[in-house]
Amino acid sequence: MKLSGLKVLDLSAFLPGPHMTLMMADHGADVVMIEPANGTGEPTREIGWKTADGVSVWFRNIARGKRSLALNLKDPDGQALLHALAREADVVVEAFRPGVAKRLGADYETLSAINPRLVYCSISAFGQDGAYAMKPAHDLTVQALAGLADLNRGLEDGKPASPNMPVADMAASLMALSAVLMALYRRQQTGEGDFIDLAMYDAALAWTPNVTGPVFAEDAHPPVKDMRSFGGAAMYHVYETKDEKHLVLGGSEIKFAANLLEALGRPDLLHFARLEPGPDQAPLRDYFKETFASRTLAEWSDFLKDIDVCWAPVRSLKDAFDDPHTRARGMVFEDAAGNRHIGPPIRFAKEPPQPDPSVPGFGAHSEALAREAGFDPERIAEMKARGVI
Repeated sequence: MKLSGLKVLDLSAFLPGPHMTLMMADHGADVVMIEPANGTGEPTREIGWKTADGVSVWFRNIARGKRSLALNLKDPDGQALLHALAREADVVVEAFRPGVAKRLGADYETLSAINPRLVYCSISAFGQDGAYAMKPAHDLTVQALAGLADLNRGLEDGKPASPNMPVADMAASLMALSAVLMALYRRQQTGEGDFIDLAMYDAALAWTPNVTGPVFAEDAHPPVKDMRSFGGAAMYHVYETKDEKHLVLGGSEIKFAANLLEALGRPDLLHFARLEPGPDQAPLRDYFKETFASRTLAEWSDFLKDIDVCWAPVRSLKDAFDDPHTRARGMVFEDAAGNRHIGPPIRFAKEPPQPDPSVPGFGAHSEALAREAGFDPERIAEMKARGVI
């Protein structure tokens, strides 16, 4: 696999860092989850729905194929073990607030002095500097300050709503993976690692080119309900059907509008699709609203199946994971016990991912990792007795 032989120490929690290192583990990296020796460890072990074996679905899908080290980094011996592991590691990932890693002896300056080849990725809400650096935050806080929650304003009530997906978390995970791989590529040439300051806030803002138009062009707030991406375009909109289900039109290209309106017998409305999204397209949106409300979703599915137009029924997440296409793409699979996993999205023809569905018990690999780091049995036993590991 692409990352076989790579050693990763992951001190992060929840979603951005663990999701990023999961993708690395699926492609062969040896990922060690360094969990606080507090009896619980990674918080997602206890969050949300659990399968019959008592394992959180969230945890299973960010922790599979990793090893777990329960470690008290407030103890000098705990720091010594981290330093010993860092000496042989390639990547370290952490998601503390600025300054915390230094207090724990886990900062870049300390670890890079031990191992100059180390690629160190710090994922935080707002970065290592700036006015918000010390502000506590999770995804929703970041999305609110980055202007993304405001983009969720309802088309009817005009009020912002909670985002349906953790966009800041997801963007940070992908940006972090890209940054780590860039740094590893550069290390091949220079022999030196680097420090990555990855802010969820920055990552969220970086994904807004399609909605930043009014901000940069007119120094104006986005008129959300009139914008192409949020329902202002008739051909990029959600419509309710007769049976109170929904479908979307998801492609504003004129060729798709022409194909659909021709099939509906209303090519005379095509000129509305050529206008700017917003009030000018209201007649076409109103027509589609009335038209799609006249038949059931099943009837529209049959009508639309042979028309070259971007459309889809609105399905639940369960529907998506039950779809044979999802399984054919490897995006859902079962382990030996029948537990379902979200599959790896990065696929190579020559070295495909090989996700290991095993989930580490809390601290299950602590003693083995201490031995690998060169600690003798007496010291390991003493550290275990004191709750350091």
